[in-house]
Amino acid sequence: MSNLSPLWLLKGLLSILRKLKSAPDQEVRILLLGLDNAGKTTLLKQLASEDISHITPTQGFNIKSVQSQGFKLNVWDIGGQRKIRPYWKNYFENTDILIYVIDSADRKRFEETGQELAELLEEEKLSCVPVLIFANKQDLLTAAPASEIAEGLNLHTIRDRVWQIQSCSALTGEGVQDGMNWVCKNVNAKKK
Repeated sequence: MSNLSPLWLLKGLLSILRKLKSAPDQEVRILLLGLDNAGKTTLLKQLASEDISHITPTQGFNIKSVQSQGFKLNVWDIGGQRKIRPYWKNYFENTDILIYVIDSADRKRFEETGQELAELLEEEKLSCVPVLIFANKQDLLTAAPASEIAEGLNLHTIRDRVWQIQSCSALTGEGVQDGMNWVCKNVNAKKK
């Protein structure tokens, strides 16, 4: 397990963004989706260097904007409860990166999360948007490895966009920076 501080993770992300962006004040719109209890809000709070000791289910959405030296990273965390998912489509417009979070320890919901991800990948407004799948909660003994999840979701059949699956623990921060490094490298892929 890594003892990387959330501040270090955020500084690393901003450093990479600075290197990749040539236009000042360019905004990056990241859509953070996944089933309820997958760890989206914990991940978002980890990135924003906020306290993660008291997380409550997201009833609507959270947005965090981080500004540093001309860069504005806007992360939209939309609730994942079944009754909220039909509203996800209201947030698809102008998405630069889709981050989809999966609870790797909740095997009973793999089929459901796979269906939701497949539907997202079919959305016209998200076509060609790079997607990062965070296989979250790897700190739990019952967590399925990212490779098993990738196989179960048939990720290898995705041909219309760049994608990555990344093992992580939003709670400890482990693997989060690796995923965000990938995000930064692929932020412009949609625009090409």
